[in-house]
Amino acid sequence: MAVADPVTVGVLSLHTSKETKAILNAVEALGHDTEWLRNENTAVSVTDGDVVLEPDVDIIANRMLLSNTEQPAEELGLANTFAQLMPMLNEPSTVLTAMHKLSTATTLAANDVQTPDVTLALNSEQLNAARSKYGEEAVYKTAIGTHGGGTWKVGNDEPINAKVGNRYAFLQELIDRDGAKHRDVRVYVVGGEIISAMYRYAPDNDWRTNVALGGSVENATDDLPEEAREMARQASDAIGLDYAGVDLVEGDDGWFVLEVNPTAGFKGLYEATHVSPAPHIAKLAIERAGGEVDDERVQELSNVLDDSRPTAQPSRSSKSDAEPAIIGYTEEIVLSGTSGSKSVMAKSDTGATRTSIDTGLAADIGAGPIKSITRIRSGSSKTAKSRPVVDVVVGVGGNQHTVTASVEDRSHMDYPVILGRDILENYQVDVSRRTDSDTHDTPEEEE
Repeated sequence: MAVADPVTVGVLSLHTSKETKAILNAVEALGHDTEWLRNENTAVSVTDGDVVLEPDVDIIANRMLLSNTEQPAEELGLANTFAQLMPMLNEPSTVLTAMHKLSTATTLAANDVQTPDVTLALNSEQLNAARSKYGEEAVYKTAIGTHGGGTWKVGNDEPINAKVGNRYAFLQELIDRDGAKHRDVRVYVVGGEIISAMYRYAPDNDWRTNVALGGSVENATDDLPEEAREMARQASDAIGLDYAGVDLVEGDDGWFVLEVNPTAGFKGLYEATHVSPAPHIAKLAIERAGGEVDDERVQELSNVLDDSRPTAQPSRSSKSDAEPAIIGYTEEIVLSGTSGSKSVMAKSDTGATRTSIDTGLAADIGAGPIKSITRIRSGSSKTAKSRPVVDVVVGVGGNQHTVTASVEDRSHMDYPVILGRDILENYQVDVSRRTDSDTHDTPEEEE
């Protein structure tokens, strides 16, 4: 029997991640060819009615991280262009549904998949009017967000906005079991098959279970009840995704689907289960393009998360395609919380690990609730001070960053906000430039 010719699987991912690398490496290990579609090597042209995509591939696995993107429509449109030309796993229309949490909730509900109650209103008055339906505590989320950013717990008397920064936000029912430590479960589904599952536990002083926030994980693959397994499959199918990380939580009234993630990470899952989804995604792509794979080899490869540099990774050009934006020693920024936004002057401090905001300002915008307490050594002081930390959205030069900022009394200081490296790592700082002054003063030291 003749062996089918190798197919070429392209992975569309403009960022560098271990998940993309692992999928590309798995395709090659299964005997097929790869291309990594990214800035350095990708182009589309139409000449005399003929459409050409470079590089040439037989199928594309979509790994665009739209939730992390300031302008997701740009990259969604790019993916949609490619999807018109050839088969694509996780087509753009399904990713659009999954990345928008309200769209996910309405789609699941329409397909009889149990989800927590939610309310999104386009004006703050209407959203606040719905608050009483959700009991003493509710979850408040931006409709698009990732890694737990843009997610808060709000009390019954806390005012909230229809938007946080430039993103719509909504209320969601808080699902918990009485007396049980808060946890949820991430189930990875590929082609309708459950590959593995993990319990995620919230870290100390937080209620969110995201691994990116320090949550712990535990293998749930063999422990997960059939009701939850079937719900994960139904959720992935309802959204229309070829592969997804489905997040579920168990309440007193059964299981609920929280989110369906089209670009779920592998790190925590592999740590908990020692199973990598990458070879299973590779198998799905290869077979969808008409290629053949050895199923035993797929199982063998899934025991290792191979995120070494793939041969398909293009060499970087000598000059970066996009130089980091430049910001000054001082910048006017927009700070957003659950109940408002405020434009203030901030100072850049590359010596500070995290952004810091004034206590009164934090109260004005509804930054909070307090996630945890951090200890910070300030200036020449030999002792560390304890400060609460809260989630806040910081708008800088048209970009928005959800960060965990420390809160302190800065009423006696010149600037109510210090921009730390959690934001400055995205920029180049010109210390001679000051937004609040026409002169180029030498920066002064501040506590």
